[in-house]
Amino acid sequence: MSFDDGKPDDVSALDGIIPVSRETGQRLEQFVDLLRKWQSADNLVGRGTLSSVWRRHVADSAQLLKFFPDSRIWLDIGSGAGFPGLVVAILLAETPGSLVHLVESNTRKCAFLRQAIRQTGAPAKVHNGRIEAILTDWSEPVDMISARALAPLDRLISLAEPLFSAGVRGAIHKGQDFAREIEETAKSWVVDLVKHQSLTDERGVILEIRHVARRPHPANGV
Repeated sequence: MSFDDGKPDDVSALDGIIPVSRETGQRLEQFVDLLRKWQSADNLVGRGTLSSVWRRHVADSAQLLKFFPDSRIWLDIGSGAGFPGLVVAILLAETPGSLVHLVESNTRKCAFLRQAIRQTGAPAKVHNGRIEAILTDWSEPVDMISARALAPLDRLISLAEPLFSAGVRGAIHKGQDFAREIEETAKSWVVDLVKHQSLTDERGVILEIRHVARRPHPANGV
């Protein structure tokens, strides 16, 4: 998909991906406006992608609810500027029982996320700290783990192993090198996954992780 096709880069980028009410559209616009204000000082997204932020980031994040419409409680690791976690939270703002946990180690990005939550009323909670430290003793219920542009798949599974091993599913954005990442991951992990073709990038996928287990190491000399 080209992001320089002359089409407007606004909330209409979500057309055909997920229905958006007027109120939800306004919340998303508040979020994007705040992102633009913080961008110059904090470089929240790649500078070259800001002009197409709705299609590159917002719509790309929103598609998770197209694939997983029944998930209400999300754990977004490496949340950064809120993609995909805060977008998912905004889209769920009118859905009772929804909550998105945002895990981010960068203090300034956490400050941005908290302000965006206050302004949009998104059902989200920020956890400031390293992913592995926060997830080690995680005890709150979670329907789905999300991550976008965080780490190679094998590293990502290692970070979230306590929850994956407990049966929590994952929804992971991956680009054109996803097949190589899956191959590398298979050296250390047995992974039950489903590939969903991305709705915003013809070269990308959403990897649905259903179960993971460490691959047994062969005995010495075998």
